[in-house]
Amino acid sequence: MSDIQSIERAAAVLALLDQNTRSLTPALVSERLGLNRTTAHRYLSSLQRAGFLGATFGPGPLLDQLSALVSVRQQILSLAPPIMRRLSDETGLTTVLSFLGLAGAVVTLVEEGEGTIVLTVRIGTVLELKAAQSRVLLAFQADSSAMTRAHAGLSTTQAAQEYEVLAAARRDRMAWGDLGHDGLASVAVPIFGQHDVQAAMAMIGTTAMLRTSDRAAQRVRQLESAAQNFSSLIARM
Repeated sequence: MSDIQSIERAAAVLALLDQNTRSLTPALVSERLGLNRTTAHRYLSSLQRAGFLGATFGPGPLLDQLSALVSVRQQILSLAPPIMRRLSDETGLTTVLSFLGLAGAVVTLVEEGEGTIVLTVRIGTVLELKAAQSRVLLAFQADSSAMTRAHAGLSTTQAAQEYEVLAAARRDRMAWGDLGHDGLASVAVPIFGQHDVQAAMAMIGTTAMLRTSDRAAQRVRQLESAAQNFSSLIARM
């Protein structure tokens, strides 16, 4: 059996857990999935050793951890829209909320600014490593392997340059995008929970609106203020 098939079967075993089935047995897995009992017991034992299942083959600590992560993200997504809408209204710019994915920030929520020209980004977009959101999320990751994994495709020189950028982001608690799009700019700040970074909130706009206009610095301060308010709400959840 291939690794993919083994993973699919392990997922099928875990999927048997629901409100009516709080723990599993070899007999139950065998009956539901058409496996012999020896194979069913082997899968249960492997999932138990990995932390997905507990001592009685009910939900284990790793499932509890994943459940807590999903719960926090759902709460973040419920709190974010009014904060982002207010920021977008105040600045006239599009605001974006992102979580860290495997290869960079993943756009999760977008609030578009009002104006003749509206810049936006599709929900679900995986942003480049040099995007403001990717940079600020990687800069504050407690898990150093996330940065190593994200930078695996960079040359030694490129990785060193990004490390310097991320160090500056940690110092300033802010990151700017560098995607090579003339006339466009993006800036992101971290959203913290009780212990670590949870998400990134960004503004995207023209260079004039974010970098060189009289109101540019004020808009950035408004982003920082909104992020601090957001982080305070999350910390109290």
